[in-house]
Order: sequence, then structure tokens, then C-alpha cells
Amino acid sequence: MEYLAHSERDGIPAQSYLVHVSHVKEKATKYAREAAVYAAKDGDLLIRCSEESGEWHDTGKLLKENQDVLHEKNSRSKLKIPHEDAGSAVMMQTWFAKENIPALAIYSHHRGLPDIASEEIKGRACYRDESEGGKNRRRVDAELDSLISLHRQLTGSGVIEKADAPTCDFGIFSRILLSCLADADHTDTAIHYRKYPADMESPMLRAKERLEKLDRYIEGLDVNDERNKLRAEMYRACKTAEPNANIVACDSPVGSGKTTAVMAHLLHEAIKRNARRVFVVLPFTNIIKQSVEVYRKALLLPGEKEEDVVAELHHRADFQSIDARAYSAQWRAPIIVTTAVAFFETIAANWPATLRRLHELPGSVIFVDEAHAALPVKLLPVAWHWMQILADEWSCYWMLASGSLVEFWKIPEIADSETHREVPQLVENQLREQLIGFEQRRISYPQIETPLSRKKLIERIKSEPGPRLVIMNTVQSAGVVAGDLLKSYQDQEGGNPCDGKVLHLSTALTAEDRDSVVNTVRERLRKLKETKSDLDADWTLVATSCVEAGVDFSFRVGFREISSLLSLLQAAGRISRNGEYDDAKIWSFSMQDDNMLTQNPGTKDSESVLNRFFQRGLTISPALCTQAIIAELNRQPENQLPLLKEELKLNYQEVGERFNVIESNTVLVIADTGLKHQIRCGKCDWREIQRKAIPMRLYLVKKLSLQKLTYSKDDKDCLYDWNLPYDTFLGTMAGVLYYLQSQNEFLCM
Repeated sequence: MEYLAHSERDGIPAQSYLVHVSHVKEKATKYAREAAVYAAKDGDLLIRCSEESGEWHDTGKLLKENQDVLHEKNSRSKLKIPHEDAGSAVMMQTWFAKENIPALAIYSHHRGLPDIASEEIKGRACYRDESEGGKNRRRVDAELDSLISLHRQLTGSGVIEKADAPTCDFGIFSRILLSCLADADHTDTAIHYRKYPADMESPMLRAKERLEKLDRYIEGLDVNDERNKLRAEMYRACKTAEPNANIVACDSPVGSGKTTAVMAHLLHEAIKRNARRVFVVLPFTNIIKQSVEVYRKALLLPGEKEEDVVAELHHRADFQSIDARAYSAQWRAPIIVTTAVAFFETIAANWPATLRRLHELPGSVIFVDEAHAALPVKLLPVAWHWMQILADEWSCYWMLASGSLVEFWKIPEIADSETHREVPQLVENQLREQLIGFEQRRISYPQIETPLSRKKLIERIKSEPGPRLVIMNTVQSAGVVAGDLLKSYQDQEGGNPCDGKVLHLSTALTAEDRDSVVNTVRERLRKLKETKSDLDADWTLVATSCVEAGVDFSFRVGFREISSLLSLLQAAGRISRNGEYDDAKIWSFSMQDDNMLTQNPGTKDSESVLNRFFQRGLTISPALCTQAIIAELNRQPENQLPLLKEELKLNYQEVGERFNVIESNTVLVIADTGLKHQIRCGKCDWREIQRKAIPMRLYLVKKLSLQKLTYSKDDKDCLYDWNLPYDTFLGTMAGVLYYLQSQNEFLCM
């Protein structure tokens, strides 16, 4: 009898148990060796545990009941007995303790890391399957000696020796171990089913060569005006800085050239540290393309493919099912530009489909832009804990940057005062003060005190000189206001086309369509700078908070639906960015209740804090940021440290479920017809998913009765077919608003 690991499916032959186990063991050990180079301690333990868990992870597939299922052609049937239980049992025979890391990894490689407190309650059944009242576990125990003997007969494996528990942080260590195992398992399966290239290799970082290329790129830029001279000085300061720390801060205002200046510093540090990867973590998905374009232009070396060197990851696309796991986002490029959502939720995850890329993080240099605003305040304590562990134990170098940086690590409610950490500033005070001085002369912050109706908002927008920027708190509200504004111009013009007087930008659009809008905005602003014509100025961009950071836009007037002080300051960075308008301002406003507009529950506390600042007549400036964060924490004391406490108790499932950068349960929908066809044929590159998928809340997907494009019993583990209207102006909001109007009901986006 040939023992199988995967069934024959769709004309692809079955994969033998020996081949799969050998490949997974080899890959898991390889990934562990690469990460262990950067481990301050326990690197050898990571390698050994990866080897053992790779060796024994699928032992339960040797059970007759499971082999019967695996020998069925085109079978998608669930195995009769959870196959991970036997491998866990083998490991638990060697030594029994919650620190049995290989057993934990094997037990978790499909179901995810558990809450350790729950496992300890199970006693001798710790890391064992207890479904059906322990029936499956007892079946495995009865066959365990035979399974071990058969496995050794097939693979030639030797005796398992007990290992010590890790002395480093257990939470991060166990996640990295599961990452090595899960990535090896998923990658080999995807290669076998011909959904992933067997020989895919990523370029090396080559930091010294890329820094030299970046220098040449910067030398070719114009530095004639005051702002660009300050940017050039900022670049030199960052590149030559030599901080004696693994976590540093860069507090510099908007428009100071952080994109290239910080990259120069990161590459400089990468050379010193022999780093293997650079991460650029941005707050919003729509600004990724702008940074990616700059980096590809400035860092690409001869003969390289741009998408292989600088990867753009818009979504945390993670799939556990065999049919879709090849579409999961990867961290294998030398330079990765991604979002705070995708980055930090990967570290927090307990789910193997998400964690599979974490082993690529050790030995990286990481730039977190708008660091204090990248995460909700309540998530900062546990995120700060992870940053320190990765810096001290896994050789990660962190650059925390912002135009209005809050030193959150000094706030007692966030950082443990007993382990106070000094975070040096990268740029000296004199240059920072010059940059901040330019910023303070740039813009005013008036407030519209009375809540506005949709009609009154449109009137106020049109009453101000253009170009205008309007930022709403939700995707749906932005779509509604953009539609209202466009209709008002069409009514004014008797239904004639309005020559693009209204543009719309939100995550309701694909990344490709967002890029097109961004390029249109840039071109219009460039043309206006040349012509200075009122005709070229009379237009409005309606957007969500995704436009608040990292895009080089400069509007004359802004309108920001009241949210947080930090968001207001970031939005202000898109108004008179270079000081070109003497009367530049950004209005704060709120909306009357309206069944077509939606609220963002996550901004309730920050809205109240900002409203209080306005009522007290305080001058809106970055100096208020720390006060704002403390005020928010005081409004939600129950949310401050419980998640960190759960992390320290190793309750992985609790942390994974509650660490949500965006309070929504989202999946990805596909509107592009060609991409749908590729997915159905199983021939799609995961990078195409990143460019053309659109995030949407799962409950809305169900409400709209969207069909699955990939198979999984777990609704969160699928891609979905968008079969409602989609256009390049409103994106999926065109279909949602059509549905709302046709059903005459309210849906929350």
C-alpha cells in the first residue's frame, strides 16, 4: 500500500506521505535556520523544534480511516480523525509540559494556537484532540506505537530527545515556530497542486548597492526652494545618523521627505546589521502605490524585476484551505511595503494561514510611518511589548516616524514603567525645529459647530475655493457624499457631464483604480501649479481617512468629518503642503443623522476628545497629541492593558481574535472578470489578488448573497464574486448604493 499525504485531484497525481513529510521537514528547518541567525538566544532550539514538528506533523494521516479518504480521487472530504493529534501525542510522549513547543506547533498547524490556560485545564490531554468526548484521542492512543513504527519505517527517522523550554519570550518564539511549520506545509502543498512555482527565489537585499542607487536618485532632484533644501538636509541627517539603539524615533513634519530619508537610514542600518529585509509599514492602503513607485524607481538594480524587489501588500490575504492557500500574501521580497493592519495583525495572529509569513521578520529593519496613529490606542501596550521583544531577541531594528509623533512609550498607561526604554530621536533638535517652524505657518483649523445635513455640507463645500479635499469617516459616507456632490453639479449643468469636478477615493475601489485616481489628482495639482487658473482649481476629492498620510497632495481647503486630533493633523498635511496658499484651512464638521450615512464606532472617544479641545478654544497643533492620547485612554480604562495581560498568559486565541486594527470582520471580493476566471481555473498569482481584490465586511457579503470563488467551509477563508455594479468612480459602493436604493433599507459599511 502507498501511504498518501494528499489525494489525487483535478488530474494532478496524489502526493505520497514520504515526499510531503520530507519536503515539509526540509523547508521548515530551512526557514528556522534563516531566522535563527538573528536570534539572541534559543536559535538552535528553533531549528531543532522545526525539524521535529516538520517530521511528525502529519503522522495521523497514516491511520487507516484517513488513508481511505486520501485514496479517493478528487476528494474534498474531511479526514475521519484529526491528523495532527498523532504528532502531538508523539511529542507529548517525550516530555509533558505546556512548554512542549513541537507538540504545540503540531497541534496548532491547522486549528491555530490555543489559549494555554484552556490547554492546561485538560491535564494529560494538553495539546490533544478532545472532540467527540475524547473518542478520537483514544483511537490515536490505541494505534500510537504502530503509527510511530510505520512512520519510522517509511522515513527512517530516529529517536526524539527532550529539549529545554525556550528562555526567550515564549509567545513570539512559538509563533515563529508555527510560522516555519505552516509555511513549509502550505508551500509544499501549493507546489504539489501546481498553484505555486517550485523554484521561486527572491532577490537578496543588497543594501549597500541599493543605498548607492538611492543616493544617485536623490542627487537628481531639484533643491531650489526652502522646503526642498530642508528635505535634502533631512536626507543627509537620516543617512549619517548612528543611534546606539534598536528602536529609534523620527519626529518630522509632513512634507519633510521621510519616504527617501528614512529608507536611506534603514539601508545604512541594514548594512551594519547584515539585515535580510526592509519593511515599510504605512497607515493606509491607498498610499502604498506612491511609496512603491518611489522605491522601485530609486532602489531597483540592473536586471531585476520590480515586483520581486519591492512587494506591495494592500490586504492581509490569508487562506487556510488547500484551494486558496497559494493566494496568501507573502513576505519574501527584500523590500516589503504594507499596511499597519496587515503587519501588526500578522504578529498578533494565532491562525497558521496568517502566521506562516512571520518567520521572515527576524533580522529585518522596519519603518513604521505615523507610528502613534498606526494602531488604535488600546492596542499600543501589547504592540509595544512585541516591538521590544523583536528588537531585543530577534535583531529587528525599528524606526518609529511621524509628522506629529507622540512618544507613547513614555506614557505610563501604555508602557511598563518598570522597564522604561529610551528611544532616541534620529534627527537633531535644530533641524526638527526648522521643519516644525515651517509647518506652523501653513494652515488654520476652524470648526463648523452645528451638525450639517447632506445638502448643507454640499453647499459649504462648493462655497470654498478649490481645489478642495473632503474626508469622511466611513466608506459608505464617502460614497454617498461623492455621489451627492456630483449630482449637484449635474443638476446645475442641466445633466451635462461635469468635466471631473468630483473625484472619489476609498477602499471601495481596487488598488489599481485607486492608483488611477491618485495619478489624476497629482496631474491636476501639477497643472494648477503651472496655470494658476480658477477653472483648473474648481474640483473636489471626496475620500476616507486613507488619504490622510503619505500622499504628496496639496489642496487649498479641506473638510474633515470630526474624528481624532491625530487624524485632523494628518489630513492637514494634504492642505497647502508646501505653503503655497496664504488662506489655507481645514474645516472640522459633524453630520446630522441620516439613514444613508454611517458612523465609525471606533472613533467615538477620539471625537469627544477633539470636540472638547475645540470647546476650550485650544490651538490645534501637534503639541496636543500626547494630551489627546491620555484623554482617550482615560475614557476607556477597561481597554488599556487586558490584551497585554492575555498575551503574557499565552492566550493566543484571545489575542488573535481581539487584536483588530480595524474593527471589522472583512473578506476579499473580486469584481474583475478576468481575475475571476483565473481563480476558478486555479492559475492566479497571489500578487494579482493584492492589486485587484476589494475588502468588504463579511456580514455585508452575506447580506448581498455573494457567491464564493474559492472553496472552504469557513466563510472567512474564501474569495467572493462581486456580481453587483462596480465602476471606477464609486467602486463597489456603486453596487451597495444601488442595493440600498432598490431595497430601501440601511446597511452599515
